[in-house]
Amino acid sequence: MAFITVNTNESIESALRRFKRKVISEEIIKDLKKHAHFIPPGQKAKLKSANARKRNRRRFRQQRPMNTGNRPMGQNR
Repeated sequence: MAFITVNTNESIESALRRFKRKVISEEIIKDLKKHAHFIPPGQKAKLKSANARKRNRRRFRQQRPMNTGNRPMGQNR
């Protein structure tokens, strides 16, 4: 639970800004979205493996070397 104390002579806007930063840093919104609805264990495992595949695909796409030169592949001299 995120608590802040409003200081004297502090505007509501700045106190609200501090509260929002604290909520984001404590990851309250992320946890709320995670527990918003029930996901069966089998569905959760499928989602986890799909996310891992997507993550690996992104990682290997960035590491793949680009073709050098204007020659077609297979014609290395």
